[in-house]
Amino acid sequence: MRLVDQCPPPPVYGRLRIERRDLSPARWLEQRPPHDDGFGTVAGVCAPGFEAYARILHPAWLGAEPVRWDQVAAVYGRSVSAGTRWHELIGLGDRLLYRNDDTPAVPGVWDEHPDEGPTPAGVARALIPVLSRHTGTPDRCWYGLWEGYGQYNWDGCPVFRTPGRDEILLSGPLDDADSPASPDGDPDECAPELPDLWWPEDRAWCVAGDVDLVSTYVGGSAACVADLLAAPGLEAYEITETSAVD
Repeated sequence: MRLVDQCPPPPVYGRLRIERRDLSPARWLEQRPPHDDGFGTVAGVCAPGFEAYARILHPAWLGAEPVRWDQVAAVYGRSVSAGTRWHELIGLGDRLLYRNDDTPAVPGVWDEHPDEGPTPAGVARALIPVLSRHTGTPDRCWYGLWEGYGQYNWDGCPVFRTPGRDEILLSGPLDDADSPASPDGDPDECAPELPDLWWPEDRAWCVAGDVDLVSTYVGGSAACVADLLAAPGLEAYEITETSAVD
């Protein structure tokens, strides 16, 4: 269903080019192996076949300040691991309940749940310098943006397909991955999401998020994932391509 107040597609998305003709750079993401379990796994949201994978947790919030999950866990007497789910961390039995505005927070610790959706801008900005060290083509990257986000009406724009999603293809350097959310745009205009999928021309890694998730997933080399786990601006855990997503 299209929203009445959707904006027409922009000429560019942030500083990323909208590819309307040749979608061949994305076709490798459509070629899933027969045993692929689809959307519910890391490989389904990201891409199969990488040496290693990382889960990057989207922070909760206290006002305008990001809050790590391990800070929240400490208040509840719990710990965080690669498979921790946010609703379980805060003591809810149903994943959908935490979306209720009446869900209690902890004053002085957190007051807003982690952002659901593609990679938040702050997380993206911490990812970019790490990922740039693990590709030979940081100036030539590709991006997938789910056509179902509500800000724009993408009717007529060609898409490529991943499990459960139809994606618009974008292109641009890695440094511009966060540009849709940067101060370059008019704050009174539509506020676009960052791309769900990022990958460089050499396919050295793939970043993936989704409208329904509070985590971003990265597939890459073991060295790349080790760097992500050690990055001070990220709360990251090593996982496998068959791990469930959250």
